[in-house]
Amino acid sequence: MPQLILASTSVYRRDLLQRLRLPFAVARPEVDETALPAEAPRDLAVRLARAKAQAVAAAQTDNVWALGSDQVAECEGRALGKPGTRTAAIAQLQAMAGKRVYFHTALCLAHPDGRTLADIDVTCVQFRALTTAEIARYVDAEQPFDCAGSFKSEGLGISLFEAIENRDPTALIGLPMIASARLLRQAGFIVP
Repeated sequence: MPQLILASTSVYRRDLLQRLRLPFAVARPEVDETALPAEAPRDLAVRLARAKAQAVAAAQTDNVWALGSDQVAECEGRALGKPGTRTAAIAQLQAMAGKRVYFHTALCLAHPDGRTLADIDVTCVQFRALTTAEIARYVDAEQPFDCAGSFKSEGLGISLFEAIENRDPTALIGLPMIASARLLRQAGFIVP
């Protein structure tokens, strides 16, 4: 069976991938995550997932696959990244309150010989109307500074929503496991 490397140091992605009970290593992909001029959020997610997987795969030998993923939130056509700070998280949530926000979660499985397998999941989140006090309480409670969109749907962040529409609930956490399992099977992994 081939070997697997998660091309991400995200604890969220690591925890999700562990659900498949496959052994895997973790490597930090050295990739510039800056958006290109006029790059659409979906295109940015796809490009970065591929770049992360290929960067890690390029340093490997045969029979190793690298799994890269990236998530970009889109609100009114604009890409939203990880907030990094309390102030930025509050501002992001204020901008999304009462709106539909799309989360593009791309993944790519790359082999050192250049082969790639890829997919993307799009999740639509309908945020409820939120007061500044609700947003501040949430941000202070969960401190989602390393999460695209400034929330953790697997935690208290679920209380910010009216609805979620998607085909894979794990995609919103950062790694679409249905698509990941399918791509891994295509690459020769035994799941389950």
